[in-house]
Parts: sequence; C-alpha cells; structure tokens
Amino acid sequence: MGDLVQISFEGEPILARAGESVAAALTAHGIRGLRTTRSDADRGLFCGMGVCQDCLVDIDGAPNRRACMTSVAPAMTIRRQRHGHSGTGAVDPRPPATIDDLPVERPELLVIGAGPGGLSAAIAARKAGVEVLVVDERRLPGGQYFKPVAVQGDDVMPPDAQHREGLALVRQAIDAGVVIRSGVTVWGAFKAAAPAAASDGALEFVASAEKAGTMRIVPGAAIIATGAFERAWPVPGWQLPGVMTTGAAQTLWRTARRLPGRRVLIAGNGPLNLQLAAELSGGGAEVVAVIEAAPRPTHDLAAVAAMASASPALVAQGLRYHWQRLRRGVPMLHDHVVHGIAQTADGLRVGLDDKWGFASPHKFDTDVLCLGYGFDPSNDLLRALGCRHDHDPVQNRLVPQRDDDGRTSVAGVYALGDCTGLGGARVAMADGVLAGFAAAADLGHAIGPALARERQAAAAAGNRHRRFQQALWQVYRAPPLSISHVTDDTMICRCEEISFGAARAALADGHIQAGSVKRATRIGMGPCQGRYCRPLLEALITDRCGTTPDEFSGFAPRPPVKPVLIRDLAGR
Repeated sequence: MGDLVQISFEGEPILARAGESVAAALTAHGIRGLRTTRSDADRGLFCGMGVCQDCLVDIDGAPNRRACMTSVAPAMTIRRQRHGHSGTGAVDPRPPATIDDLPVERPELLVIGAGPGGLSAAIAARKAGVEVLVVDERRLPGGQYFKPVAVQGDDVMPPDAQHREGLALVRQAIDAGVVIRSGVTVWGAFKAAAPAAASDGALEFVASAEKAGTMRIVPGAAIIATGAFERAWPVPGWQLPGVMTTGAAQTLWRTARRLPGRRVLIAGNGPLNLQLAAELSGGGAEVVAVIEAAPRPTHDLAAVAAMASASPALVAQGLRYHWQRLRRGVPMLHDHVVHGIAQTADGLRVGLDDKWGFASPHKFDTDVLCLGYGFDPSNDLLRALGCRHDHDPVQNRLVPQRDDDGRTSVAGVYALGDCTGLGGARVAMADGVLAGFAAAADLGHAIGPALARERQAAAAAGNRHRRFQQALWQVYRAPPLSISHVTDDTMICRCEEISFGAARAALADGHIQAGSVKRATRIGMGPCQGRYCRPLLEALITDRCGTTPDEFSGFAPRPPVKPVLIRDLAGR
C-alpha cells in the first residue's frame, strides 16, 4: 500500500492516497454529488481539468475549491458546496493593493502550458540560450496528454510508456535549465500600446499561485500552449452527476489509478474513447460499451492506409487498443450517438440515436457515462492579446493566424498545440520545437547548424503527423451536432441552469448577438465563463440567422479569463 491520508467528507472519515486529487479520492468512495445549484440540483465531476467548475467544494471552511485541481492533505475537511451558503473560514482582512504593488518577474521567454508542446518549445529555446519560465495550472507538468501518475504504492499500477515519455520530457526540460512552476493560473493578458519605459515589455500577464500569491510577468516574448477542453454534447441529463468527459475519466485513471465507477459507458467520436476503454477495462472496470459516432473504419480504407503510411506506430497502438477491447468483451457500436440520460435508482440510463437521427432500441444502464465528442480551443489568452483568428469550418472552431514557426499576428506572441487547432500531441511537440527556435532567434539568439538540423527534422515530423491527423479524422468523420434538433428542455448553460428553450425565446425576441442573449438570459455568466455554452449559443445564432462565426463572435475575452479568488484580484 502507498501512503494514505485521512480526510473527511460531510463528517465521514475517508482514506485517500497521498498525491491524488480530492475529486479522485471522493470518486473512489462512490461520491458523485459535490455541489448544489440555485435550484438545489446536484452537480459532480465533469471536465476533470478545472474548466467547468462543477466540482466546487468547501475545503476547511474555504468555498469554491475545485476538487479536480486540489490535492488531498492530512485531516482535510470537505463539504458539499451548497448554493448561497458562504464558507466558514476565518476572515483575513488585508489592505488594498494596486497593480504597482505586485511583484514582477521578467523572464526572457514565458511559456504558458507545460504539456507536450509547451515543454518542447521550452527545451528548444533553452538549447539556443534563452532563459525560459514555464507556468502551468495543473499540479504536475505533462499536460492532458502525459498526465503523470501522482500516487505510489504496491497496489498502484506503474507508469506506462506514455507516462514514461512524459517524465523523460519533463526531466529533459529541467536538466536543460528550464524553470517550471506548477499550480500557476494565468488569468490576465495585456498588450501595451506604448511601454512606459524602455525596460517595460510590450506584453504583460497576471497570474496567481496558491502559495506565491498574485504576480505580474513581463516577458520578452511569450509562447501560448494552453491546449483544449472537451466539447459539450447537449442532451437531456448531460448535467447529472456521473456524466463526465472522457478526459475526466482518463485523468482519474492515469493520475490516481482510480476508476470513475464500476460500470462505465463511453460515448463520443475519436480514438481517445477507445484508449479509455482499454485502460479502464484493464484496470478492472466493467466497460458496458463504446458508442462511436463515426462508421466502422473499413468505410474508408484509403484513409486507413494513409494513416499507416504516416505513422505505423500510432496505427499499431490503435490496433492494440482494439485488441484489448475485444479480448475483454467490450462491445462497440458505430453510427450512434447519445440521445438522452436519465437518473435511476442505481445509476444512469442512457438512450441513443442512430445515424439517421432516429431513436435506437439500444439502452444502457451504467454508473458513469463518459462523453468525448471533440474539443474546443483554450484560446482566451490569445484572443485577449488581440491575436487575429479565422473560423475553420471543418473543425468548427477559431484558429489563430500563424506562420510556419508559430508567430501570431501580435509581435512576440507564439502559439502552438491544440489551442490553435486539433492536431494531437505529436504535432504539438514538433510545432513546439519550431516555435522555441523562432522565439530564440527573434530574441537575438543564434541558431547554429546543429539546431537548424533539429528544426528541419521537427518540421518534417510535424508535416508527417499532420498527414496522419488528416487521415485519422477522415476515418472518424461523423455527422456534427444538429443544434436544431436539441430539445427546448435541454440545458444549454450548466452553470446558470438556462435551457435551450430560453435561448431560443431570446433569439425570437430579437437578441441575435451572443452578448445580447447573455444579458437577457444570463447564459455565459456562470463560473465556467461560457466555455461550454458559448459554442452552443453561437451554433444557435448561426442556425437562426445564417451567419458565419468569426473572431468577434461569442463573448468578448476579458480578465480574469479564469475564475480567481477575490484576494487574488486584490493582489494580496
């Protein structure tokens, strides 16, 4: 057994593994409802990465703590966060502060995001002699792809090859002299029109860390590698405890070796769902089924062949996941999507639609439903800085304008990874090398022949993996969400509990811009800041008005781009 710590939830003692998140510990004990809403409805773990704010709990008297982002500690006292109830923690009055009172750091290069792309960029820039600071909101570096194991013990499955690759990348960055700070939330990004002094930078970021407090970071250049979060799939019941994203379930398993439930149904579109099925079934879960929106891969053998040509290793990995699924008797149903979710006495009942939109006779009873229907970019900082974006109709998302080396339309700002377009970890790592060397060169550092060859190899690898991704999503091509078929009683805004019917009524009343609908209905005013409802509202507006989304659609980016404590805003 590994190190155990005793915590309590609603007065009941619980044993947790040292290093795991509060969400993982509570999930392991079958606790799903973590907070209550204005209407006294339960909410639970959903995104598992600090975006949705549905797992907010009261810890040691302090409210608004994200269970998925907070590590357990001995004697920690946890209670459900009940809407309208304030915390019981002691008040610590402090004098006000201005922006000038904040400590300032001036790294030569700031990298935001310690995933595969951000770490690769930091290593490349450091090789060229740049002083690099990497900050990341997560508790450990590695990002959503590598997700390092945070617990130890004889009963804990050891790290797999993906874990080990991530650990090696982190070690390479540290050995190179990259400074990595975890648990740092960057919530403000500003571009100075005219620096007040020669020593002032044109870019400025404001960040908060639990122990270090609030700080200003004024870098010579910045690389944004903030990744993406899973896209909403709005159906009746998608807000119920026990419904979570594929990424949330994978985080539970890959970081804490905890299963999301005994019976797990996985539904969505893309290879991540297949990987999760293999991992959870290997960990002892009963994976009820995998529901895939796309047809069987045999529908496009040319695309399968293109995948194999671009990356035989990744195709082999996918075949292993399929073999593990078959060996463990996990059924897979293609050309189907989740249509509705209902709570039962012992879990959830999930209904499906077929590819023609008709109700399927298939229904599944499960403890947990994992939804994975694609991703939306975490581009808040890029948009706040004024980086130009275009709408990609294929991916149905905004993508920043960049050159081949990751330079955006704003001088000194580079972007890479899934915050720029869905490309996967391999593309992000290759683009990271290009952006790191480009930032180094623009900062005045020489890129010698050896580094130039490394850059050339990264460019070739990036092109090869882009071909793989293009073929992959040809294989996984599935019909998009039909926003017109979403029922009026389905929730569009999980935070404010606003229905599609209310959104449609606002549109009918003449509110045809997202900001106007927001003011009329409170859609997007909750703690997730519209990350899940904004794309749905934009789709409704597009469907009704026939407009095309652009960089000015949706809600305007403004600080704080993520929820922060009042004390952080006060600068103390």
